[in-house]
Amino acid sequence: MRAVVLDGDSLGTDLTLSEFESLPVTLTRYPTTNPEQVIERIRDAEIVLVNKVVLNADALGQAEKLRYVGVLATGTNNVDTEYCQQHGITVNNVDGYGTDSVAQHAMMLLLNLATSFAPTMQQVKQGDWSRSPFFCLLDNPVMELAGKHLIIVGYGTLGQRFAELARAFGMKVSVAARPGTVSAERRALDDLLPEADVVSLHCQLSAQTDKLINAERLALMKSSALLINTARGGLIDEKALVTALKTGQIAGAALDTLSVEPPPADHPLLQLGLPNLLITPHSAWSAKEARQRLLQIAAERLQGFIEGC
Repeated sequence: MRAVVLDGDSLGTDLTLSEFESLPVTLTRYPTTNPEQVIERIRDAEIVLVNKVVLNADALGQAEKLRYVGVLATGTNNVDTEYCQQHGITVNNVDGYGTDSVAQHAMMLLLNLATSFAPTMQQVKQGDWSRSPFFCLLDNPVMELAGKHLIIVGYGTLGQRFAELARAFGMKVSVAARPGTVSAERRALDDLLPEADVVSLHCQLSAQTDKLINAERLALMKSSALLINTARGGLIDEKALVTALKTGQIAGAALDTLSVEPPPADHPLLQLGLPNLLITPHSAWSAKEARQRLLQIAAERLQGFIEGC
């Protein structure tokens, strides 16, 4: 069976595709694929493996031999799954591969914010410590996590793993009810936000969660509260967050995702230059172990499809 990988380099150039070598497929690997190249590259393929390249109905309609789309990621929003269902094309994604990688990244972001790591290191680099008359620098705020109240939005495997790490630091953890739902066990997010010392987002982006953290909800939070997002950029109203950070409405934010990726150079959050804003380039999932696990799961699911044909 003829298979193509459309954006292999998006998984990192330090990995091979050896997981697929034992399968009865002839695999062509493209490092990247721009929108104009999609149709030609999938036209004769029976199997397409893709991370973020968009497979819309127009492109899929040109691939008459296509039987399987393997999404090398958790989300399938870049694939027209309705078209695939209507035309008998199997779509499989990969989930659960990066739980520990993402959870530790979220904790890293929280620890960096809580300890003012970035501005303090900048002080050391620019010589402030060397010039200080004292043995230490106490110019930046430091929060002790023990006893602080963490609100988690999204309590799947990622949210649960992050909760475990937070409890190890002595934090009190509450899980918010999903927006639009009523739960006897979980309080509504709006009720919890005024109590939150930290809010961490681990939920999916949907019509119900789009701009979940907006101006109204930011106004409910303490001025000392921290916001962490390792889920999807669209969960946050970015303009409202810019205002909240500029005015001191919340104490800080750490983001691994933005609403547009890669972001334009003039993205407002990239222009702030605030010491209480940390941004990493959608890299929470990027531990080599996690990426290798992703490929292994993807290969196993493709093997299952082939064996079931």
